[in-house]
Amino acid sequence: MKRVILTGATGFVGANLTRRLLSEGHELHLLVRRNYTAWRIEAIRADVQLHEVELSDADILTNVVKRVQPDWIFHLAAYGAYSSQANLHRMIHTNIIGTVNLVEACLKTGFEAFVNTGSSSEYGFKSYAPSEKDFLEPNSCYAVTKASATLFCRYMALCRDVRLVTLRLYSVYGTFEEPTRLIPTLIIHGLRGELPTLVNANVARDYVYVEDVNDAYLLAASRVEQEIGSVYNIGTGRQTFMGEVVATARRKMKITAEPLWGSMQNRNWDTAVWVADNKAAQESLGWKPRYDFDQGFEETINWFIARPEMIQFYQRHRELPA
Repeated sequence: MKRVILTGATGFVGANLTRRLLSEGHELHLLVRRNYTAWRIEAIRADVQLHEVELSDADILTNVVKRVQPDWIFHLAAYGAYSSQANLHRMIHTNIIGTVNLVEACLKTGFEAFVNTGSSSEYGFKSYAPSEKDFLEPNSCYAVTKASATLFCRYMALCRDVRLVTLRLYSVYGTFEEPTRLIPTLIIHGLRGELPTLVNANVARDYVYVEDVNDAYLLAASRVEQEIGSVYNIGTGRQTFMGEVVATARRKMKITAEPLWGSMQNRNWDTAVWVADNKAAQESLGWKPRYDFDQGFEETINWFIARPEMIQFYQRHRELPA
């Protein structure tokens, strides 16, 4: 059993990782901001210890870390990944200053492993699958802040000779995902025999199922033999086009409605090439995705079907009639 600090547990990936760590018997300390959104962790509230602290408040954060004395730290808290999160100063405070403060606080107490969360958007638009050694060309202010945090973490790992690694996540999907995102939107509409508005069919993403991402976090924390300051791409190595995603949804949920391609305007981050080079994660961590898109999508459908209350919750967030 490890004593674990985890930030971002009220978010999609963090809520899943929290449950995975609990299932394996670890002691969980969740750092949450004031007025945090609780719906993802309500069911496990009694199984974790919550600490309300702003990552930008270095003194209070240091005191909390000192009391907990964590073995492992998983840093998933972030702001700016969704189009509705557009406040640049909050991105800087959360993604850069918050990361710096957390790393410094944890260095004071010592730790076995610190796993930072990066983003594939740090690479910007590439016409190929970039490796971790490729030049960074962030494609948004959010991506700039995430790249800055990654570079800081790598520098501190090398400078202090500690196990501080970064996972650059590609397009994670699965249970507890944000209601406005594509996969839950497709499923909620699909359960009604409908399709939502759609961007162009040739938009591509490297979709990686959240349980595979959990595997990567645990391996990054537990594998001792790693290069100091490592950065790993966490994606399947196979991009899936929007046309394939919708075809999978229609097949799995027997949707007869025809897709209206281009009924939704492409976003400025949409592209026809977005795929991970995951060789470093495979070679150094022994990580390999267990789910292809077909399997992960079916797991997500089944999660909704088994939880009618979640279907209603997502319908409300999508402003769909019950």
